[in-house]
Amino acid sequence: MNDLAIIGGGPAGYVAAERAGARGLSVVLFEKREMGGVCLNEGCIPTKTLLYSAKVYDYAAHGDKYGISASDVTFDFSRIVARKNRVIKKLVAGVGAKMKAHGVQVVKGEAQIKGRSAGGIEIACNGETFHARNLLLCTGSEAFVPPIPGIREAGDIILTNREILDLKEQPKSLVIIGGGVIGIEFASFYNSLGTEVTVVEMLPEILGGLDGEISAMLREIYAKKGIRFQLSCKVTEIKNNEVTYLTPEGTAASATGEKILVSVGRRAVTEGFGLETLGVELNRGAVKVDSRLRTNIPNVFAAGDITGFSMLAHTASREGEVVVNNLTGRTDVMRYNAIPGVVYTNPEVACAGLTEEAAKKEGIAFRTAKLPMAYAGRFVAENEGGAGLCKVLVGEKYGEVLGVHMLGNPCSEMIYGACMAIEQEMTLKELEEIIFPHPTVSEIFRETVFAFDDK
Repeated sequence: MNDLAIIGGGPAGYVAAERAGARGLSVVLFEKREMGGVCLNEGCIPTKTLLYSAKVYDYAAHGDKYGISASDVTFDFSRIVARKNRVIKKLVAGVGAKMKAHGVQVVKGEAQIKGRSAGGIEIACNGETFHARNLLLCTGSEAFVPPIPGIREAGDIILTNREILDLKEQPKSLVIIGGGVIGIEFASFYNSLGTEVTVVEMLPEILGGLDGEISAMLREIYAKKGIRFQLSCKVTEIKNNEVTYLTPEGTAASATGEKILVSVGRRAVTEGFGLETLGVELNRGAVKVDSRLRTNIPNVFAAGDITGFSMLAHTASREGEVVVNNLTGRTDVMRYNAIPGVVYTNPEVACAGLTEEAAKKEGIAFRTAKLPMAYAGRFVAENEGGAGLCKVLVGEKYGEVLGVHMLGNPCSEMIYGACMAIEQEMTLKELEEIIFPHPTVSEIFRETVFAFDDK
């Protein structure tokens, strides 16, 4: 009998397995594809590898801004993809090594929950039956493909985040349905390589849920780079390579692409592995959990995208840790008030905590200060002519940090400091007393704190 069985080897599953194994629990982990889940194989890592190649190409092609001239700057699409595959292979092997080091039994195959028995929760896989005292569900999510008329008939012209990563040749033109994080990151990558990109988004702005001002700034930057944005437009039909949509005025228009990426969101995977045998409660298609990631069934937990709450790899990992902490005697709860979000475009976007829009909706009194990234000397030195912004939200009464939103490189590496400030409810006065290294771009956070008129 295992102490813990985990279905799904993504960021929630493998991190939970590692932590549990390190604390002496006997763990069996089932994964039907490759260790690392969507994040490592079809999401976070491969896309960031591609985007970094695009960034290097951008810097090489425009090095004259920094006094560096390079002739005949080219790229090899097949080598970019091959490097992506090497990175994935290396990191997947690393996850496997971690499992072995912590005594986790990894079973490669499609697990099926059979229900409860005298021996605990029963799971079948590859013709063998396993029993566990506790079960952690980490089956993740999958791309949602809406029932747009003609989408099935379009065949391999239609791509999701999985298929687009396996393209052998660069498309000359690409239509992206959906202006969320995944769509915009692929738009950035292919735009850098010279593909004609059109983004069709149903909402009035890209990156819905992020700070509206920063989203608009990023869109304007990429519009100048040649990406065509069709906002507040609803797709009505796909016919071969043509995407037809309704404009805000209600008239029909269309965009044509050699390939069409459908990126309108993801949905939790709750079917196909026998979840119904346990009677686990669902909420809007996702597994319902409490703050300790417990389901309505004793000894059954869920973490990661299957909960449908925050579909981010780092959230999933932390949720897996919360489960293991509670199983090993440490009372722990999951908090979502300081989850960092990053868009790995060039320039990057990073955010944590409340946006102005969310604070207003929730009726929270706040104050805002913002500064251009150019207030940080290091940013000016390394981002010739680059636009950027740092915005900080604090509570009206106590001045505690509620949210931080940034546009500009390398804000993805800075946002953790904002998360710590939000988590610890640090005030403006407390942040003023923290010494930041100079010159760094991170100083913009502290400078924005001093930009509040009345602290």
